[in-house]
Amino acid sequence: MEREFVQVNGIRPGVVCEGDGPALVMLHGFTGSAAAWGRHLDALAACGLRVIAFDLPGHGQSDAPTDARRYAMERCQQDILDALRELGVSEGQAVLLGYSMGGRIALYSAFSGFFRALVLESASPGLDDPIEREKRRNDDEELAASIERDGVEAFVARWEKLPLFDSQHALSPEVREALRIQRLDNRARGLAQSLRGAGTGVQPSLFPRLPQLRIPVLLIAGELDTKFTAIARSMALALPQARLRIVHGAGHAVHLERPQEFDTLVGDFIIHLTPASSARHSSITNEYENRRNT
Repeated sequence: MEREFVQVNGIRPGVVCEGDGPALVMLHGFTGSAAAWGRHLDALAACGLRVIAFDLPGHGQSDAPTDARRYAMERCQQDILDALRELGVSEGQAVLLGYSMGGRIALYSAFSGFFRALVLESASPGLDDPIEREKRRNDDEELAASIERDGVEAFVARWEKLPLFDSQHALSPEVREALRIQRLDNRARGLAQSLRGAGTGVQPSLFPRLPQLRIPVLLIAGELDTKFTAIARSMALALPQARLRIVHGAGHAVHLERPQEFDTLVGDFIIHLTPASSARHSSITNEYENRRNT
């Protein structure tokens, strides 16, 4: 998977671009990268979309700054918007999709007004309770220090044993090995500083702002991930234009555990947005329906 690099604000985010058409911007989760989307890049591009997947700061082949403040939500948002402009994407053209950590960054970035719609997979608006937020910040600091002390391989071995990922044990050995290789393709400093700068404990709670987000939002969560299905339901009640989809038999990573259903949900959502061009919309719809029927 070849990346290009865009110089923005003193760093070089890695970017993978596939296809042609309206832009779909994809943000991975913690320990992920653009490569973590795998087959989804080609599958969604085949539906008539220009799929743009970023390596977030400290992940994949993006730069890993030494200052944790460089990973903060507002800095990630500015990097994404500036990189998209460099890639020729204008305000109001792109749909933004984020998974887990990438979902939190996507939600924050959606308030910029740049995007026409938003897809959140297993995402959170942050923590409202200051005491809970401070505890999470301390937990993230301990985890960051352990990554720096023990290295990425030891961390990934522990990370994969979290109850959050129990449902991934049902994945094929090939898929699990590819996921492990992708996670290992990160640097200790980048992961540690990402936790310190963009972790749930340091981000402001976005829940009070949800009623102000007046763009279409698709919320996806896995049935087996009870924590994030509850979060998704509460977000759906607060967002003015939300659609909620709970995927049967899936856990936290719906795109890994139910890949075809994930692509169908995302594709259906995008083709039913108000089209900028009816002719282009018809073309995308036909390509998407043809792909679903093959």
